[in-house]
Amino acid sequence: MLRTATTRQTHILEIVREQGFASIEQLAVRFDVTQQTIRRLVNALCDQGLLRRVHGGVGLPVQNQNLAYGSRHRLNASAKRRIAHATANLIPDGTSLMIGLGTTPEYVAQALSRRRDLRVITNSLNVAAAFAHNPDVEISIAGGTLRLLDRDIIGESAARFFAGFRADFGIFGVGGIDEDGTLLDFHADEVKARQSIVANSRTSVLVADITKFGRNATVRGGHLDDCHHLVIDDRLPGSFKPIADRYGGLIHTGRDARADFERLGHT
Repeated sequence: MLRTATTRQTHILEIVREQGFASIEQLAVRFDVTQQTIRRLVNALCDQGLLRRVHGGVGLPVQNQNLAYGSRHRLNASAKRRIAHATANLIPDGTSLMIGLGTTPEYVAQALSRRRDLRVITNSLNVAAAFAHNPDVEISIAGGTLRLLDRDIIGESAARFFAGFRADFGIFGVGGIDEDGTLLDFHADEVKARQSIVANSRTSVLVADITKFGRNATVRGGHLDDCHHLVIDDRLPGSFKPIADRYGGLIHTGRDARADFERLGHT
């Protein structure tokens, strides 16, 4: 069966992350397509900031800052929707939630936006706005200096804010996940806010599409050991097989997440 472009792009990302570099010629042979087709696929990945053009092929991007929020929101939108709806199916009415910054948590908020009797605690205006039309949701939002383009509050003020609550669920994303399970972000202040969510929620849920695995964010903070559950959209890249083996009990793919949670007794 012929792979779709999206599936090919996923496999291209896996190859480059495993090897560090792949030539256009190598990829064309690997997928049995023309070099022109490969260039079109990798150009789209480079435009999204997931790969970097180098002479004769593509390599990993050198990143010290995240993509713009609007670009990230559009990136892998269908995968984020699958993650969001799978995560939302796990959250009962009458629940307290800490929801962190980032585009995937915003998608989760949108999927939960019509639910009843929720208490939402967040440092993201985007998350708060997703719930704002629903009178059955009580919203608490962090105070502090607003990051205008991202529309969130980070750092010590956000960390202190989350520390003032104890929530049933903490839902958060990350900038990247390293092969040893280390969680990565682009700013130390993002890490502080995220770690406070983990510390002050009874059940921590990391939501991440598979492009986050191996993504080269620079600031370390936290580990998969800190997470009760990880909701993703697809199988992990091949280089993350040790992670899949070690943390198989907490990993749930989008379509199977509800069944997995029920099997593990987390209904």
